[in-house]
Amino acid sequence: MATKIRLTRMGAKKNPFYRIVVADSRSRRDGAFIEVIGTYDPNRQPAAVEINAEKAEKWLSVGAQPSDTVKSLLRQQGLLK
Repeated sequence: MATKIRLTRMGAKKNPFYRIVVADSRSRRDGAFIEVIGTYDPNRQPAAVEINAEKAEKWLSVGAQPSDTVKSLLRQQGLLK
Protein backbone atom coordinates (compact mmCIF):
# COMPACT_ATOMS: atom_id res chain seq x y z
CA MET A 1 0.00 0.00 0.00
CA ALA A 2 1.40 3.39 -1.01
CA THR A 3 0.90 5.97 1.73
CA LYS A 4 0.94 9.75 1.54
CA ILE A 5 1.17 12.44 4.19
CA ARG A 6 -1.29 15.13 3.14
CA LEU A 7 -3.82 17.70 4.28
CA THR A 8 -7.49 16.99 5.01
CA ARG A 9 -9.74 20.02 4.99
CA MET A 10 -11.91 20.73 8.02
CA GLY A 11 -13.71 23.84 9.27
CA ALA A 12 -16.49 26.02 7.97
CA LYS A 13 -17.00 27.54 4.55
CA LYS A 14 -14.36 30.22 3.83
CA ASN A 15 -12.67 29.37 7.15
CA PRO A 16 -10.50 26.32 6.45
CA PHE A 17 -8.60 24.33 9.02
CA TYR A 18 -6.48 21.34 8.03
CA ARG A 19 -5.43 18.08 9.64
CA ILE A 20 -2.14 16.56 8.54
CA VAL A 21 -2.92 12.89 7.98
CA VAL A 22 -1.34 9.69 6.70
CA ALA A 23 -3.62 8.11 4.11
CA ASP A 24 -3.62 5.56 1.33
CA SER A 25 -2.67 7.39 -1.85
CA ARG A 26 -5.84 6.15 -3.57
CA SER A 27 -8.29 7.50 -0.99
CA ARG A 28 -10.15 10.78 -1.42
CA ARG A 29 -8.85 14.03 0.05
CA ASP A 30 -11.35 14.04 2.91
CA GLY A 31 -11.86 10.27 2.91
CA ALA A 32 -10.46 7.51 5.08
CA PHE A 33 -7.08 8.02 6.70
CA ILE A 34 -4.71 5.91 8.77
CA GLU A 35 -3.50 8.39 11.39
CA VAL A 36 -3.61 12.10 12.25
CA ILE A 37 -0.11 13.47 12.84
CA GLY A 38 -0.79 17.20 13.15
CA THR A 39 -2.80 20.30 12.34
CA TYR A 40 -2.40 23.43 10.22
CA ASP A 41 -4.44 26.63 10.63
CA PRO A 42 -3.63 29.18 7.89
CA ASN A 43 -6.13 31.73 9.26
CA ARG A 44 -4.03 32.64 12.28
CA GLN A 45 -1.28 35.23 12.03
CA PRO A 46 1.29 33.68 11.82
CA ALA A 47 -0.12 30.39 10.56
CA ALA A 48 -0.34 27.77 13.32
CA VAL A 49 1.38 24.46 12.57
CA GLU A 50 1.49 21.60 15.06
CA ILE A 51 3.13 18.33 14.03
CA ASN A 52 3.88 15.32 16.21
CA ALA A 53 7.56 14.81 15.32
CA GLU A 54 7.72 11.18 16.46
CA LYS A 55 4.76 10.13 14.32
CA ALA A 56 5.99 12.10 11.30
CA GLU A 57 9.48 10.57 11.47
CA LYS A 58 7.98 7.09 11.90
CA TRP A 59 5.86 7.42 8.75
CA LEU A 60 8.66 9.03 6.72
CA SER A 61 11.00 6.19 7.72
CA VAL A 62 8.59 3.53 6.41
CA GLY A 63 8.23 5.30 3.06
CA ALA A 64 5.22 7.63 3.28
CA GLN A 65 5.52 10.42 0.71
CA PRO A 66 4.55 13.96 1.81
CA SER A 67 2.57 16.21 -0.53
CA ASP A 68 4.25 19.44 -1.65
CA THR A 69 2.44 21.54 0.96
CA VAL A 70 3.15 19.11 3.78
CA LYS A 71 6.77 18.89 2.68
CA SER A 72 7.14 22.66 3.08
CA LEU A 73 5.43 22.52 6.51
CA LEU A 74 7.79 19.75 7.61
CA ARG A 75 10.77 21.82 6.47
CA GLN A 76 9.51 24.83 8.47
CA GLN A 77 9.31 22.62 11.57
CA GLY A 78 12.82 21.26 10.95
CA LEU A 79 11.72 17.68 10.30
CA LEU A 80 13.06 17.55 6.73
CA LYS A 81 16.28 18.83 5.22
